[in-house]
Amino acid sequence: MEIEGLANAEAPKLITEVPGPNARSVLERDARVTSPSLPRAYPFVPRRGAGSVVEDVDGNRFLDLNAGIAVTSTGHCHPKVVEAIQRQAAELIHYSASDFFLPIYSEVAERLDQIAPMSEPVRSFLTNSGTEAVEAGMKLARWATGRQYIIGFYGSFHGRTYGSVSITASKATYRAGFGPLLPGVLHAYYGDGRDMHMAPGSAEDGFPTIDYIEHFLFKKIVGAQEVAAIVVEPVLGEGGYIVPPDGWLQALRELCDRHGIFLVCDEVQSGMGRTGRMWAVEHFGVEPDILLAGKGIASGMPLGAMIAKDSKMTWTLGTHGSTYGGNPVSCAAALATLDVIQQEHLLENADKVGDVMLNGLRDMAERHRSIREVRGLALMIGVEFPDHDVAAEIEHRAFDKGLLILTCGENAVRMAPPLVFREDQARTALELFEETVADVENAGS
Repeated sequence: MEIEGLANAEAPKLITEVPGPNARSVLERDARVTSPSLPRAYPFVPRRGAGSVVEDVDGNRFLDLNAGIAVTSTGHCHPKVVEAIQRQAAELIHYSASDFFLPIYSEVAERLDQIAPMSEPVRSFLTNSGTEAVEAGMKLARWATGRQYIIGFYGSFHGRTYGSVSITASKATYRAGFGPLLPGVLHAYYGDGRDMHMAPGSAEDGFPTIDYIEHFLFKKIVGAQEVAAIVVEPVLGEGGYIVPPDGWLQALRELCDRHGIFLVCDEVQSGMGRTGRMWAVEHFGVEPDILLAGKGIASGMPLGAMIAKDSKMTWTLGTHGSTYGGNPVSCAAALATLDVIQQEHLLENADKVGDVMLNGLRDMAERHRSIREVRGLALMIGVEFPDHDVAAEIEHRAFDKGLLILTCGENAVRMAPPLVFREDQARTALELFEETVADVENAGS
């Protein structure tokens, strides 16, 4: 089957058992030679992909609602992205942008300036990954403010390098055994405070979670004048695909303004059109001081970006750098990705097909007692189940049917397909997902 035919496929096709013989061979070798820290959700061994479809080493075809963990924004192997990568690789694969001038690096920065959700010009520092973008944002905030403390949120995920894992608080596993972590990091409760055992005080017509920062952290732990930044995911990602209530991000922005604190929005997972806008903050009318990007920015090539208002990016020569960050091949993929998103109207597609998915899942919740909540924006969707075991069983049984999804948070599964996801594929995904839910309910009854 040619790649074009694979991209146009409507439904999964399981030719052999999953995993098949070729996949089992890979799994056996993998168990001998790779790091035991790699969690591996299920025995999926991809060989090639196109659009929203991937094929494993045994010829089994899957509908991909993971997009490589929200990475392949324009779909697997989009022809325009592939062509840009091939063209750039034939001209220049690498030269360090930290010490020399790469035209394509500044081209990407210029494009990011054009699409950034800020009302003033921005500057960008390009990285190899999302976690490096988080690290750069933390460093800039401390440098520019002269303050040392950073506030993150329970449920958040920002990466696994030392600085980013210090503000990550979605699973204890990510932090266990690595202490002491970065000093000067505090945590607050996210959004509607669903993780709070008790609301700390009250703010009339306000948010207990904002009240907690103002009336607990700032009064009992550290003064607001010592806080450099509050780092927030506009839509919680790995922590559960949770959308904050209306007005919450605005209240957080106002809190930062009152105390001279940088608002750092981590859009590594929610950005690049996943929520139907280029950036999730645009749904809430909030301007960050620093915006962090990654994952979907280059359709699968390693690239991240720390984007800051020009007035905030005050660090000086040699303060921060990266040998590989802003690699020319990754930059070419990023420029092609931005072109495809615009030219193929993928923001509009994410909204349209996301509505099909969200409405279908909410209808499904009326028929299935195990679905506790359906939430999300466009193609960033979370489905909550009674407990983690049920969510994990849903994840594995969906894989057996040719549907790729992942768990997130404590009890949820996430759906984050490529932005090229089609309506017919969405309806197929809904059918397979409902079959999966019914199977798990029947097995547990």
